[in-house]
Amino acid sequence: MVSSDIGKEVIKKEIPLVPKLPGVYRMLNTKNEVLYVGKAKNLPNRLKSYVSEKNHIIRTERMLSQTTRLEITTTSNESEALLLEANLIKKYKPRFNILLRDDKSFPFIFIGNKDKWPQIKRHRGKKNREGFFFGPFASAGSANWTIKMIQKIFQLRVCDDTVFKNRERPCILYQIKRCSGPCVGYVKKDDYKKSVEDAIEFVSGKSRKIQKNLSALMEKSSEELDFEKAAILRDRIKSLNIIQSSQRINEANLVEADVIAGYKESGKTCIQVFFYRSKQNWGNQAFFPKHDPDENLNEIINSFISQFYENKSVPSSIIINEEIKEKSLIEKALTKKESKQINISVAKKGSKLNVINQAIKNAKDSLNRKLYESQNNKELFEEVTKKFDLEGIINLVEVYDNSHNQGSNSVGALIAYGEEGFIKKRYRKFNIKLEKNQQDDYGMIKEVLNRRFKRAVQEKDNYLTMPDLVLVDGGKGQYSVARETMNELGLHDIPIIAIAKGKFRNSGNETFFHNGKEFKFEKNDPTLFFLQRIRDEAHRFAISAHRAKRKKGISKSLLDQIDGIGSVRKRSLLNHFGSARAVESASLDEIKSVEGVEEKVAKKIYNFFHE
Repeated sequence: MVSSDIGKEVIKKEIPLVPKLPGVYRMLNTKNEVLYVGKAKNLPNRLKSYVSEKNHIIRTERMLSQTTRLEITTTSNESEALLLEANLIKKYKPRFNILLRDDKSFPFIFIGNKDKWPQIKRHRGKKNREGFFFGPFASAGSANWTIKMIQKIFQLRVCDDTVFKNRERPCILYQIKRCSGPCVGYVKKDDYKKSVEDAIEFVSGKSRKIQKNLSALMEKSSEELDFEKAAILRDRIKSLNIIQSSQRINEANLVEADVIAGYKESGKTCIQVFFYRSKQNWGNQAFFPKHDPDENLNEIINSFISQFYENKSVPSSIIINEEIKEKSLIEKALTKKESKQINISVAKKGSKLNVINQAIKNAKDSLNRKLYESQNNKELFEEVTKKFDLEGIINLVEVYDNSHNQGSNSVGALIAYGEEGFIKKRYRKFNIKLEKNQQDDYGMIKEVLNRRFKRAVQEKDNYLTMPDLVLVDGGKGQYSVARETMNELGLHDIPIIAIAKGKFRNSGNETFFHNGKEFKFEKNDPTLFFLQRIRDEAHRFAISAHRAKRKKGISKSLLDQIDGIGSVRKRSLLNHFGSARAVESASLDEIKSVEGVEEKVAKKIYNFFHE
């Protein structure tokens, strides 16, 4: 029996049981792993094509050879099937689908409209608050920069409500002219409201109008000899010019659009997405979808769009650089999802073509950098293999480091590095559980490696796949413990290298230990730089995990020991008194004066410190 006939037989048996409806089908292997997710307007007709067609492409042949089970989900229409397919691809990450590796939401700027003194802040996630949302921005950095400029121009508050309500004097932002001081009444309510309205108009693309109004006010202040106010308005106009020149009113006059351009080379693809809102360019982001090397660019873009917008807000216009076969279906599905008309168009001439060409150039540059890094990393892996005389090919390295402070807040850290660089989704931190290991470096290594690899050996849920090389921070002793631990788990074939700094812990004088031998490299050896770099990243991650744990411990104060004192009351007390010790020395009347602390709770706090 030909290997692909296994899957064909499974599908053939299922077809008579499948209703003639739109829906989604999933192909699974013997381990119940989802191999492929597909959609269809008519499920039986689509499934028949797998059985009747004789010359499938190699990828489909491989998929059918591994398929042992079929799962079906029907939907009310084809648009619903498209959205469900995108959702399931993101959930299961099937190896035979085109995969968009994107697990993040993009930041927005939020300005509240229900408060007396509205706050401006960065926002991610669901838009479940009343107010104005502006975005998306390509990164937190671009959103933060825009907020900073808005602070300079309109002087809106950024502090949260608890801090705002409990301030008795303005913070430093008032001193550097980034806030008008509404917390202590330094600005009239009507003036602040006008600043909020102007800020909303500004991020809505009406910056020219705002600039005109500010200029008129500056001239009026000068005529009235109020030079201090005129100077403040002059500084606001300067800030406004800076943000206008950096965000650029785009030549294509795109009011609300995403520009999506793909570029494919050497079997890999980069897709650049440029965000245009309120006629302004709010940044761009590069994506590298995972796909079969022979996949066509239009198929990749087609799949990218349906997956990208599955959990994101969609602009009115999407401009792309390739015709896609499911354009009408995707438009229909996204229009229904957003309850507004969505238009997908291919840029062919004029200013839109200039914008898409710029996006293609960015995609090409990003992909070339990625390909160069991948090739460079491949060569570095080959050098490591050669210099340490390792067997097999290295595609994935895991690096381990520990961090503690005289045995407290002990944390083990794992980082991963592959051909395309650091793999953040494989990073893990391990809070050391066994007390005897808290001050024992060897014990920590043993516990971390045991916890990391035991799950993988037993093939329990959510285990990480095995690396080709393990790198541990330490010397001969750490190497011996690591090797012994891995051998006890039956992982004799995974090589281990220990990296130890020199006598004065100076970088560049490292000694490496592997398989009973010591290794030293010249100070300008690229292999040394590479191993130092990934060791330093593990060290950085371990330190950050340790600091986070220590900070969490420090943040627990005496107030946490009092029943009925939650995070909101605790914050109010600390903002009012400055510290837990100050609360301890406060009178009952002083505690009662804190907002949100009623008499019964105030007595409980007072009695805790004075009984």
